[in-house]
Amino acid sequence: MGHIHIVLFATLDLVGQAPGGPDEDPQGFPFGGWQAPLLDEVAGAQVGAAYEGTDALLLGRRTYDIFAGYWPHQEGGKDNGFATLFNSIPKYVASRGRPDLSWAGSTQLGPDLAGAVREIRDRHENVKVVGSLNLVQTLLREKLFDRLDLWLHPIVLGVGKKVFDDGAVPTNVTLLAPPVASSKGTVYLRYGLADGTPATGDMSAPDRGAGSDS
Repeated sequence: MGHIHIVLFATLDLVGQAPGGPDEDPQGFPFGGWQAPLLDEVAGAQVGAAYEGTDALLLGRRTYDIFAGYWPHQEGGKDNGFATLFNSIPKYVASRGRPDLSWAGSTQLGPDLAGAVREIRDRHENVKVVGSLNLVQTLLREKLFDRLDLWLHPIVLGVGKKVFDDGAVPTNVTLLAPPVASSKGTVYLRYGLADGTPATGDMSAPDRGAGSDS
């Protein structure tokens, strides 16, 4: 069985909407493109490394349309590495509508999204989910992910779609590697899905080991 690997860029208040540009998802959101001023070589290298070994993309409709309109025309340019990868591997799009699937290797998923994602995970080794916040909400609720790469950027927006919405379910994750900060203050966090649900405790309870005579 392969892995479903979510890649997300978020602000400190966990807004993940339209990091890439002002036209990405502009409805009711005035901060499209908020990530661009915070990019540096460290963060760029981290993102590049996160895509190593990718053999399929799983995308929501909005992100798919953006990618399909951009990446087929980028081979040979400054983003040739990403373009060559994205253009050559299968793309799966989650949509209730009728997307244009002219981007080579594209397939629309059926209405049973959870079942389709499980089939994709069985078919591929390393499936990347990029952006696609509505799709991500479903994957988080269903615990249909194996790894979550989250870049936290040093800004607070106060508005916008969040990484975790009100339908999030209690979930444990485990840190896969020490956090890494870029020169501009972006922190890269790598988490894996863990068993069980969050535990609780009582911080006011006395430490039974402190002051023991044993």
